[in-house]
Amino acid sequence: MTSRTDNTRRTTGLLLAGAVSLGLLTASTGTAQAAEQVCTGTSSIYGILDDGRLTYSAITPGTGNRIRTRIGPDLGFEPKAMATLNFNTILVTSTAGALYRVDVQTNDETLTVSAIDKIIDKGWTHDKLSYDGYGHLYGTTTDGTLLQYLVSQAKPKGVEHIGQRAEIGTGFVLKTLTTVGQDRLIATTEAGKLFSYKIIGGAWKRDDLKESGWSGFDQVVSSGSGFYYGRIAATGAMYWYKDANISDGNGDDIAYHNDDPVDPSGWTQTLLSAAPGQVTCKSVSTLGQDIAKDARAEVGNNFNDYDFDHSRAWCAEFVKYIWAGNDVTGSSELDARAISLREYGLKHGTYRSGSPKVGDAVLYDTDGNLTDGEADHVNIVVAVSSDGKQIETVGGNESRQVQKTGWFNWDTASSPIGAGPALAFISPKG
Repeated sequence: MTSRTDNTRRTTGLLLAGAVSLGLLTASTGTAQAAEQVCTGTSSIYGILDDGRLTYSAITPGTGNRIRTRIGPDLGFEPKAMATLNFNTILVTSTAGALYRVDVQTNDETLTVSAIDKIIDKGWTHDKLSYDGYGHLYGTTTDGTLLQYLVSQAKPKGVEHIGQRAEIGTGFVLKTLTTVGQDRLIATTEAGKLFSYKIIGGAWKRDDLKESGWSGFDQVVSSGSGFYYGRIAATGAMYWYKDANISDGNGDDIAYHNDDPVDPSGWTQTLLSAAPGQVTCKSVSTLGQDIAKDARAEVGNNFNDYDFDHSRAWCAEFVKYIWAGNDVTGSSELDARAISLREYGLKHGTYRSGSPKVGDAVLYDTDGNLTDGEADHVNIVVAVSSDGKQIETVGGNESRQVQKTGWFNWDTASSPIGAGPALAFISPKG
């Protein structure tokens, strides 16, 4: 996989049409309006290529932006199923029925492992494995039996740390299976149904989230907090979804991002597994409205009495001033360069090419390209129309003072001061 550019999402219409023909979801975005959330952490997904090499990919939750992918060593055996216990420990079964523990040394600049140990010699003939992050490992057999094991150590050494085998039930003949929370699983069928399971002691309860639309996926994994990632084998595309409430037994609040994939191709692993519990989400407060209120209050101020680093180019420093006054996480990382807002957004996972929100910084550039390390202007979104197409902004260093603009279509109009089109929105972290 190669790194995705910021323009990929503008060119996915044909991909979406092809995905629908493969049985991948409709273009529905769900019917329930979920409360807006701020999510932190990284969706960490391990995989195994058909030649036996281990892979690692990091995805920013909430944006679906793949940060990096690394390819590591050949595991040295033919894998059958895998489950990630934590950020640096993976369990993998072999086609011969052995269970291996893979210890990851680093997955940053390179993907290297410190050990690949066979911890159980035989009996692990499961066709699927997934770990819930709360001590329970789940597996299915080819005849549809769902099994549960207690994992008592972060790096189990054998049966002394993976035990208390319990047969939960039969009839689990599924295409994909992954854990999404404590003793909670989602699964898909060959017919494209999406199920949610809650395991309660030795019993289980099933909710039918979707009756169709999920048949295109051969792999579905979750990093927690309702983020689901589905891979289509035919194209190698990876899509992402956000379930606002994993415990309500209702699929209407799953937000689909069919036209906004993680990648349109390149995911060629035969197995995928996400590290559980790596992402947390919380409801957005009134931060955006507070930022907008403070920005509006500065309209007309020329800031002549304020010690900005650049007295004649202070648009980015104005954003920093307003954000810092509202205790925005990481506001100290901003500087006098407008492009520093892009760097902030990419680092904190709040960078988007559309969908403006009140309190966002909006970047403009006359050459239409922010990847060259330059931006011509930045200001703050203080109002968004109900359809998301029109915005009002307040910006510093506009005619040497703070100015407010009236409504304009951000997708078709240039910036109010002639600094080029609006190319990106960056949300503050509360």
